[in-house]
Amino acid sequence: MTMMMANSKIFTTRMTMMTVTMMMMIMMMMMMMMVMMMMMMMMMMMVMMVMMMMMFIIMLMMMMMMMMMMMMMMMMMMMMMIAIATIIGLI
Repeated sequence: MTMMMANSKIFTTRMTMMTVTMMMMIMMMMMMMMVMMMMMMMMMMMVMMVMMMMMFIIMLMMMMMMMMMMMMMMMMMMMMMIAIATIIGLI
């Protein structure tokens, strides 16, 4: 009986150790998963930020282009006006 008890005790301890190790492993895995998820999220955020910046820059460029076009149009109009005025003046 005592032998059985001793054996069982050893067995139980081993089992507990195994379970604990398993739990630890699972916890580690979970932590790793969490870290991976966090990394992915960070990467996504970085990409999003870059995209936003790119969009912003593109928008700015577009605005600049529009402004330039407007300025050109204005200049053309002014030139036309001056030309017409000069022609009228000549006449």
